[in-house]
Amino acid sequence: MPELRWALALLGVLFLGGLTWWELRRSRASARGGLDPARRETRAQHPAPGQPPVHREPSITLPEIRTRDPVHELPMVEIVDDSMIGLRADGAREEPEEAPEQIEPIVPAPERETPAALIAEVSAVAEAPGEPLVEWPEEAERRIVALRVVAPGERFSGRAVRQALTAEGFVLGKFAIFHRCGPDGRAVVSAASLTNPGTFDRETIDVQRFGGLNLFAVLPGPIPPVRAFDELVTAARNLSERLQGALQDDSGEPLTPLRTAAIREQLGHGG
Repeated sequence: MPELRWALALLGVLFLGGLTWWELRRSRASARGGLDPARRETRAQHPAPGQPPVHREPSITLPEIRTRDPVHELPMVEIVDDSMIGLRADGAREEPEEAPEQIEPIVPAPERETPAALIAEVSAVAEAPGEPLVEWPEEAERRIVALRVVAPGERFSGRAVRQALTAEGFVLGKFAIFHRCGPDGRAVVSAASLTNPGTFDRETIDVQRFGGLNLFAVLPGPIPPVRAFDELVTAARNLSERLQGALQDDSGEPLTPLRTAAIREQLGHGG
């Protein structure tokens, strides 16, 4: 029995010594800041009062590396030697047949389109009647009824004036002014320039500028006075629209419906 007691006492001393040594080692590790992983995790999650939290760096997870796909067989490429083309069995080379010469068909050039305005102008000139016959009565017996088409701002261009008069059936004739004739070829309505001397030059009219037109009918004429006045009013209104001008009576006042009716009534009564 004494030997057993001594053995148990020796084991107890060794256990206490090992325990003491372990506590001393752990205390030294704590003093150097080296905590075991479990305690570091607990300290990071629950920091001591007054101490900043300890941040852990996120772990890096590498992508899974897969094995490479199997390499497919490459397509076969057949190389043809041009030098073998055209060789016959006896070694002679066949000459290629010459292709027949191709003759390109002759395509006629497309006709150039003529502007509609030019066609209308050429047609008007081609179909324009001959020079109207001007037969005015003697000065003592005649009466002139006149209207004006005046440019509201800048002067009318000569080309625009010529085209407008031609479109309304006027022809440049006697006295170097324009006339529009009736069914018998005699002048019913005439047009002169408001700019002195009132004439038009056939060669330079397109490059000139005009302040307006003086339209008039000389009575008595080839048709009754009222009809001649109606022809005059119609021509004046159409020219005013074409040239964007102002329509006036012979005294320069605007031609109102009331003024037109008054002139027509005077002519109807022979006044």
